[in-house]
Formats: sequence, C-alpha cells, structure tokens
Amino acid sequence: MNDDLNATMADALRLTRDGRLTEATALLQQRLGGAGQAAPAQPTGMLHSLLKAHPSGLPQAGGLLDGLQTRLPVDLPVGLAGNSPLGLPGLVQPGGSAAAATAASAPGGEIRHLTHTGAAGSRTYDLYIPTGYAGEPVPLVVMLHGGRQDATDFAAGTRMNDLAELHTFIVAYPEQSTAANNGRYWNWFRAGDQQRDAGEPAILAAITRQVMSDYAVDQARVYVAGFSAGGAMAAVMAATYPDLYAAAGIHSGLAHRAAHDLPSAFAAMQNGGTAGAGIDMPLIVFHGDRDTIVAPINADRLIASRVAASSGFDRGAGPPVPATTDGGDNPGRSHRRRMYRDVDGQVVAEQWIVHGGSHAWFGGSPVGSYTDAQGPDASAEMVRFFFEHTAPVTAL
Repeated sequence: MNDDLNATMADALRLTRDGRLTEATALLQQRLGGAGQAAPAQPTGMLHSLLKAHPSGLPQAGGLLDGLQTRLPVDLPVGLAGNSPLGLPGLVQPGGSAAAATAASAPGGEIRHLTHTGAAGSRTYDLYIPTGYAGEPVPLVVMLHGGRQDATDFAAGTRMNDLAELHTFIVAYPEQSTAANNGRYWNWFRAGDQQRDAGEPAILAAITRQVMSDYAVDQARVYVAGFSAGGAMAAVMAATYPDLYAAAGIHSGLAHRAAHDLPSAFAAMQNGGTAGAGIDMPLIVFHGDRDTIVAPINADRLIASRVAASSGFDRGAGPPVPATTDGGDNPGRSHRRRMYRDVDGQVVAEQWIVHGGSHAWFGGSPVGSYTDAQGPDASAEMVRFFFEHTAPVTAL
C-alpha cells in the first residue's frame, strides 16, 4: 500500500505543479478514495479527507501540499482554499511569526493592538505610530492583508512601517477574523460585503474613522491599499466610500463586484469577472504578468473601472491614451508602467505590470508571506502616488 500511495502522491504532485488541480483531485479520488466514499465538495477538502483515511501518506503529503500551495488560489474564498489541513510539512502557515513581529517593529515606532466594535461587527487591527508623530495631523494608510495573512505578517512583508517612519504617517492594519472567514480572506465576493454601510465595508470604514477620531489625521490624506483578497476589498472600499479615502492602491486584486458568490469568485480570478461599479478616485494598480492565482486581466479591469467612473477625462476625445514607460530607474524586475492623466494633466491612475512576476507583493521582505523582494518597490510607489493626491475634507 505504501508503494502505491507514494506513486499516487508523486503523480498528483506532478499534476498540481502543472496547474491541473482538477485532474490531481480526480486521481486521488480514484486511487485512494475507495468505493462508495463521499467526496468532499472542494479539492483541498478531498485531500484532507484522503490523508486522514490513509495516514501512511502523511510523509509524502508535504510535497503534494507544497505543489497545491503554488497552484491553488492563495486568496480564494473559504470553502475553496480554506480547508487544507494546517500544520503538515510543506504548507505555508499564516503570518505572525516572531521574525515578522520583529521586522514590523524594527523601524522604532509604536505598534498598538486594538479592537473596534460597532453595529456592523467587530475586528481587531494593528496601528503603527511613527516616532515622528507629535500630535500634528499626518496621513493615514489603511492596509488590507491577503488570505492566510494577518496584520503582523502583512506589515513585515510590505515594509510599510519603514515608509511610515521615513515619511511620518500612521498605518492601520485591520485583521479579518476566522469567525467571518476561517482562512482570513476578506469576503470581497459576497453581495452583503460589497456595499456601503453594511458588512465588512462598514466595519473597515468604521475602523478608519475611529483612527481619524483618536489620532491627529489629515482628513484630506487618508488612503486604502490591499493585496489579493485585500486588494479586492480595497477596491470595494474605494467604490463605496469615495468620500473617505483620497486614493487607493490595489496589488494583485480584483475590481469591485467582479464576483457575487463563490463560483463567480473563482471564475473572476481567471477571467476578470463581470463589470462592477467604478472607482472614482486616484488609483494605482500592481500586478505580475505571470500571476496564475489572480490573472493579470484583473489589473486591466481595475483601470477600466477607474476610467469609466471618472468625470475628469475628456469624453469627447474618446478613451484616454496612457503614457507608457518600460523599466526606468526603478530597480528590480522589468515592468511596464502606464499613467492616465485627466483633462488638467494630473496623473489619476497608474498601472504597473511586472514582467515575470507572480502572485506576490513586489519589493517586499521575505520575512512576510507572498512577497517578491526583486521589486519594483510597490509600497514606495504607492506612498509616492498617494502623497500626490489629496481629497476634499468631509465630515466624519
């Protein structure tokens, strides 16, 4: 049995590394499932059940899970990628390690672990206060982590606290709860979490307002950014709270309302989904052109949503023609940068497509998960773009 199991695991690993997860699952079911055994609804649930039924396969499971890790949607909603058995060899654990905590606090400012509770629900969040903060109004950047990540991991991986220390701004890192989604994925794909004053958008807006109330924040310079599922939720926040944020940064994410349930979420990650509400605020988008988790077409859909919603473009002249540059002075992987200007000549949208880049935060620290240290530096470019834009001050 062990030899057969080893061969099965090896065959399944080859299939998953080729991106053929459905075939790998069918192979596992055929060879190991047993006659009459009920199949779990999702591939990783299938794997978990099979491994429990055949514990002799655990030593080989590490390699198989490593293959699944590279092919499964990292930020797929719970139920599609959230059933994997944590703790087995080869599967990356969620963030929050001691090394990540050390890296997040290294810049020298203060990290506060806080909780917000309101009518829409409760979430914890980390807040980074730079040493240069002295009670005078400073910008605020709200950072939304991806699935399987937490605030500490995301802070370490993006190095945003280092930039906060350098430029003196506050950073808030809301955390998704395992009660809302056991894989810590923001529920960007659910209709109840895609609208203003309801669900997770209401919670995130409330956290933003809480920080603005408790600290000296420049209300004209409040920004939101996110990665993958967090990037998709940042798009939701930009579309539903244009009066709260001055600009948005979306890394490896999806457009608002690109999906409306689990099946359409899976499809949208590969084909961009359906057109949703536009983003009428300055927008910077990063995406790798080798991203097999969230396809690069989603970056195009995000820019299209920005162009469609903006009143700042000359409609009589047709769609705006972006200025395109390749590479330039920004170190790291080669990339294409497209800048879209309004009728006043101001850049109101940027799209960075990183050649050879996968599903990872570019220019990030390897201490955090899902990062590509080669760059270009997505965090630095987002902060630069953010600080080029302010918003009219509105009441909290």
